[in-house]
Amino acid sequence: MIQLAIIGPTASGKSDLALQIADKYNAYIFSIDSLSIYKEIDIAAAKPSHEELLHVKHFGIDEIYPNENFNVEMFIDIYKDAKKMSEEAGKNLVIVGGSTFYLKSLLQGLSQIPKISEAVRSDVNNMLLHVSDCYELLYSIDNKYMQNIDSNDRYRIEKMLLIYKASGLTPSEWFAKNPPKPIIENLDIYNIDVHRDILKERIKTRTQKMLQMGIIDETAYLEQKYTRAPNSMKSIGILEVLEYLDGYVSKAQMSENISIHTAQLAKRQQTFNRTQFKDPLSAPLEELKTLIESSF
Repeated sequence: MIQLAIIGPTASGKSDLALQIADKYNAYIFSIDSLSIYKEIDIAAAKPSHEELLHVKHFGIDEIYPNENFNVEMFIDIYKDAKKMSEEAGKNLVIVGGSTFYLKSLLQGLSQIPKISEAVRSDVNNMLLHVSDCYELLYSIDNKYMQNIDSNDRYRIEKMLLIYKASGLTPSEWFAKNPPKPIIENLDIYNIDVHRDILKERIKTRTQKMLQMGIIDETAYLEQKYTRAPNSMKSIGILEVLEYLDGYVSKAQMSENISIHTAQLAKRQQTFNRTQFKDPLSAPLEELKTLIESSF
């Protein structure tokens, strides 16, 4: 089985290229997009069409509901299922998406955590009634590790507290004794190199398409069903539409804000991809397609 990854900033043409490659070279697709994971968030996530999803089997899309929590451990489990099913079906696997910190987690792996007893879990749940106190406790025993965790990051604070309570070791001590093991050992990574001006135009075009497809109605539906509390409701596209629905901005300004914030995201993605992956094969879209095809 051949595995490869296609990365690049949002709106660079990753999904279309992945579909072409998967269709031509007998592959499934594993999506690494942090918004496509949610059911019912379709337009804001710029998901493949219903027809495309039926034509090529996808993993990592429509896995959970917008009010459910998602973490990197769940992502890795979905990847393992995708790999197993690809192997059983005699398929190749194309990994594609813009949330490449998930890809990095596959390459680096995760450290195992200690066995958590019900008593420890109950104790930690009680402590988490005061998250700020939990953060201060962890910071006092391991400030080097905790300085990289936000004081409001309940998920990571809970995980570090469970490790500390179950093992008696600080997070730094635990991870030093239990280093991560890669989930994927070797992977060819293909990065779409796109000029900033071209990308900005593609983002503007995609924003207009999202408006035409009904992102305002989709956001109103999501708000009514799930409220604004879930993290998924704070995503680019949804947040700007909510500002428009609240009357804070005009429709034209809403559209401009979506484009601006998407372009800012794209810049962050380009920086991450350039600095976090060793020697990815980078080229403009059409050249990259030729490079990928030569690997089969």
